[in-house]
Amino acid sequence: MTRVAVAQTAPRVGDVEGNLADAEAVIAGLAGHADIVVFPELFTTGYRRDGMGHATFAEPLPDGPSVARLGTASASAGIVTVGTMLESSDGRTYDTAVVIGADGRLEGTYRKTHLYPAERAIFAPGDRLRTVDAAGVRIGLAICFEHAFPEIFTELALAGAELIAIPSAVPVGFEYLLELRTRARAQDNQVFVAAANLVGFDGVTEWCGASMIVGPRGDVLASAGSSEGVIVAELDAGVVAAERRQEPVLSNRRPELYPHLADRSLG
Repeated sequence: MTRVAVAQTAPRVGDVEGNLADAEAVIAGLAGHADIVVFPELFTTGYRRDGMGHATFAEPLPDGPSVARLGTASASAGIVTVGTMLESSDGRTYDTAVVIGADGRLEGTYRKTHLYPAERAIFAPGDRLRTVDAAGVRIGLAICFEHAFPEIFTELALAGAELIAIPSAVPVGFEYLLELRTRARAQDNQVFVAAANLVGFDGVTEWCGASMIVGPRGDVLASAGSSEGVIVAELDAGVVAAERRQEPVLSNRRPELYPHLADRSLG
């Protein structure tokens, strides 16, 4: 069994020091109670599209100070930490998911590939999907808006992902998308999904929370409301294999019938 936690947090925009201290406290509190913790999108800086000065807060990877602090916290607690932060590379800013191992080392990164249209003036897109092996499971990574792209999740499942972590920043009014898509992406691909969303009012946006951990049948294993907090669920990778034997969807695909999936001129 792998114990997965989702931390539903309310970071203060631009308060990296305070947000990191809050995250360190969450990680320390989960020592002995979880193997993996997933934080929301941009949990170290807060998420704001206008007037934030994103490049000011972006850090190089793997050597940025935030990763160093989170690595120390992860190693002290013996927990894998997942979440996204602002990355600086070659004069560009990325919304990048990090996977920090229980030994404190950066195990992998994923730059958000499918940007919400309003994000394109802020972030550069990544150019590949990513899975990372940690805590005895293969973790696939997707970020917020990417909930809406079933192809991403199928590709991650075919790459061996047993758990897909989705750090998100979903505002009030769109709870239905968070719940529906999290459950659908899990059941479609017979994987566990841990969706961590921001919560609270940051002075401009009210975030809806509603974080959840979902099983391969689309069943909600744990869910959060509209307050800060942590939820935990046990994941048995054997359930993934059992579901795929019972209903062998992925192994019965016929990609030769889906040529339009590769045609970007459509839609």
